[in-house]
Amino acid sequence: MFDNQAIGKKFSRRGRTAAVAASIGGALLAVGIGITPAVAHASSPSRPATALTAAPGLGSDNLIQSDDFFQQGLIPVGATVDLTGKQALSACSGETTMRALTKGSAGAYADVTWTFDTSGSLLTEAVADGSTDASAVSYENQLNKMVRGCQNEPSGHWYYGQGHAITVPAGEGNWYPAFNGDGKVSGGVAVIRSGHRFGIVELTGQPSDDPAYMKGMAAAAINRLTD
Repeated sequence: MFDNQAIGKKFSRRGRTAAVAASIGGALLAVGIGITPAVAHASSPSRPATALTAAPGLGSDNLIQSDDFFQQGLIPVGATVDLTGKQALSACSGETTMRALTKGSAGAYADVTWTFDTSGSLLTEAVADGSTDASAVSYENQLNKMVRGCQNEPSGHWYYGQGHAITVPAGEGNWYPAFNGDGKVSGGVAVIRSGHRFGIVELTGQPSDDPAYMKGMAAAAINRLTD
């Protein structure tokens, strides 16, 4: 469904996302959405799990939360939440959004951009409610196809590695490590689904030398996505 975007556009999308996240300093874009005080003090791993905000149906509480990052070696400092589905899906998708992917037909949308205390690290997540399991599976397949379109790139350019399936009680997904132009692991991406909900999570940056940290991120995202 998606054409593989030009390399320059991929990098420019990343740059714009990082610049926006840094400039707003974690301020929230959606009216009425707020970070709880515990998120502002997310540097303490002993704190209980913290929701960005609670809402009926699909909402920001179904996105990755601050306490999901600590075991992956990341210290969150800010989050930007939006419920319109207009955040770019991944570096591979260019400017394609969840709303564009679903042609605005999803029952609900939720997006977040997390910034961390480590320079160059950024996590984006975009999820939607497909209303039925069948429609969610269809979109899940489209997202995986999009990601796999960026596995084969010219020498010296970043790319996604081999996909790895993951299944947890709340749902399923596929995670892919990302490699920079030097062939070193640098973040990754995961396509996730829980029943009739689906989404994509991308981490820019390397919290550790073990690329399996994306498996942990995928599992956390699936567990949050469940009804």
